[in-house]
Amino acid sequence: MSIGPVEYILISFPGNDFHGEIAPALADLVESGTIRIIDLIFVLKDADGTVTSFEYDALDATVSFAAIPGEAGGFLGDDDIADAAEALEPNSAAALLVWEDTWATPFAEAVRNAGGVIIGGERIPHDVITDFLDELAAEA
Repeated sequence: MSIGPVEYILISFPGNDFHGEIAPALADLVESGTIRIIDLIFVLKDADGTVTSFEYDALDATVSFAAIPGEAGGFLGDDDIADAAEALEPNSAAALLVWEDTWATPFAEAVRNAGGVIIGGERIPHDVITDFLDELAAEA
């Protein structure tokens, strides 16, 4: 089975306030074949530190994620949820998302077929890139 690179992100929402505009943007990525969702879990941490995790259909604020095509679930376990909860401030919520970069599958396959092994990689923060591009624009 060919599979592209798999990534995860933990998106925090202060005040336990999920926003609905994320679901349609994520659905567009799935429908276009850019990504495939492997798992998606929501985590709440109350003001007293009590942690609750749930699937997309448990709250009105997250039910819009049900419209995203495909099957997802079962990859993330209790340890992953505990790690996510530890990263959260009290009175906040998070979406923990694992996805496959299906757009990169041919490249990943070529790397593996050539005997290549990825030994490092990291997502560069948005602010670092925008600051760099702003500096370039100012120099031009």
